[in-house]
Amino acid sequence: MQPPPDPHGNIRSGIPVPATVKKPASNMRMSLAGPAIRAPYMTPGPSNPRQSMMRSQNNNPLLQSATKPNFGRTPLTNSTRRGSIWGGGAALAPPSSSQTLKDVRPLRDRQYQTKMRQEIFSYLQGEGFDISMASLANIQGKEYRAIFDFLLLTLDPSHPLSQNARFEDEFVPALKALRYPFAHQIDNKWLAAPASMHSWPSLLGVLHWLVELCKLRAEYLVSGHPTLQNPMNVPEEFDDPHDHRALAFDYFDQAYTVWLDLIDDFVEPNQYLEDRYARKNENVRNDLEDLTKKLNQVKAEYDKLKSSAPPVVKLQNENGLLTADNEKFQKILQQYEGRKKKLIDTIAYEKAELATGTTHLEKLKKEYDELAEIVEAQNLTPEEVVRMKTEYETLTRNLEDFKQKIAEAHKGVMTLEVKVTNRAEAVEEVLDVYTNLLSSLELFPPLPPPFENVDLTLELNTAASDPHLLLSGADIRKVIKPTLSGIAESKRSERATLESELIKFDNELDKLTIECENVEDEISKLESKVMGLNKQADDIRDAAQQEALVANAEAVKLEQELAQARTAALANGMGVKSGLQALQFSYREQIEKVSRLKEETVRAIIKNSHDIAIFKEEVSRHLRELREFAEGG
Repeated sequence: MQPPPDPHGNIRSGIPVPATVKKPASNMRMSLAGPAIRAPYMTPGPSNPRQSMMRSQNNNPLLQSATKPNFGRTPLTNSTRRGSIWGGGAALAPPSSSQTLKDVRPLRDRQYQTKMRQEIFSYLQGEGFDISMASLANIQGKEYRAIFDFLLLTLDPSHPLSQNARFEDEFVPALKALRYPFAHQIDNKWLAAPASMHSWPSLLGVLHWLVELCKLRAEYLVSGHPTLQNPMNVPEEFDDPHDHRALAFDYFDQAYTVWLDLIDDFVEPNQYLEDRYARKNENVRNDLEDLTKKLNQVKAEYDKLKSSAPPVVKLQNENGLLTADNEKFQKILQQYEGRKKKLIDTIAYEKAELATGTTHLEKLKKEYDELAEIVEAQNLTPEEVVRMKTEYETLTRNLEDFKQKIAEAHKGVMTLEVKVTNRAEAVEEVLDVYTNLLSSLELFPPLPPPFENVDLTLELNTAASDPHLLLSGADIRKVIKPTLSGIAESKRSERATLESELIKFDNELDKLTIECENVEDEISKLESKVMGLNKQADDIRDAAQQEALVANAEAVKLEQELAQARTAALANGMGVKSGLQALQFSYREQIEKVSRLKEETVRAIIKNSHDIAIFKEEVSRHLRELREFAEGG
């Protein structure tokens, strides 16, 4: 149901160009899109007006010539309306395969005909075409032609319709131009009586098909689809190829109009197109800048992570340290648990002793009471009483002496216990400091060779009766002290080795720094050399351009002289032919000279580009060698 597209992508340029064109009175440029279908023209004269080499990008067949109808202006001396894109029926005839199509619509069905008439009537009324349903039910040939012309011009306002021509001669070619698939089934004789029983179903089907095509065209024009190639519908940001083609076609239209006005500088179209794409690319540039900043940040983080040790190694080291600290803490916890258990046992023992002493004291009090009762019950003489009193007093004094001595002894014992407790606490604090030092120095078992069988931990046992058993563990003088001395000596030797390696590494780093500075000096020299080469290339390019301009000026001058010589040759005959040939030879020499200068310029640019590429490769190779050397060091 679509008209045939132009093979060059421009439906406006599909109009057949007449064989001859009459030369206008003014020196007006002509469009290569071809003039409208008008009366024959004369062949253009030798003025050779400039012709457009641009093809239209508007390849939308449904739009036809509805947009920009003034595109491709022809000389002002002829104002005849431009012909339709559909051309003649023979030139744009449908393919031969359409001859075999059969209309499957139930055109002879009364209900279907009523539906088609209703749709045709509704569309014509909506478009302002004055017709009644009765006229449409019993239509005449004149009314049918008016409806057909209205629908045809709605589809293609530039279709060449002539009111003086016979309707039978224009009906079938117009349907073939519109690619009506059943045009081969139409008989021109039906148009004489379109309302007859045998002709009306097919002719009504033609009108219904045209109405549906007009509806489709109207919906398409207001759909805002990118294939409309309307620059007003192009959004600020776009990526659809049809939007690019719409802007390109609009630019070609403006530039072509300026060019037809004998202006070779397309300032306004160029500025408009640049501003339009600048607005399109503004957000993209902002996004690109943001992404570039993020990329630089990510690169910096990546370089930082790459230059430092992997986080996994750091975490593994921390895990190892924490595991070792956990083992040490568990051992210290076990020691404190043992000490706590010993203190609990001591407290329980003291409580048991206290209970035993209390029981013994009560027992002694009972015995004293019993003895006092026995003494009272006895009948003694005064001498025995005096003697007993004397003995009692003596015994009492002895008992008081013994009690005093016991109190003094107990006081001395308490003093000694306080001293022992203070000494034990001091020793425990010293042992805690010693244990913490072992933990911080990682000297808990197992120790590094050759001390793997040595245990440096010490534990205080204050409940031991033997002074030699107060400290449990290895012997301090024979084992612990020599072991600590050996470990300190090994650590001093390791520190000296690390200091010597640090000095060696600093020397290598200084050497690498000096080499980097040398490479940077070489790079700066090479950059200055490249800048010199670029400057020479620019000078060569400028000289070549100046020579090309001079050669072009001479070529233009020779063309003018050649034109004058040609004119003089027509007047003077063969006498000037030799001079004309000499000028032609001169012109060819200048053309060859310009071509030779262009080739030399291109070769110089290629040579400089090759030298720059070799320089970049050499700098990259030096940088790669420097990186490999630095990473290997």
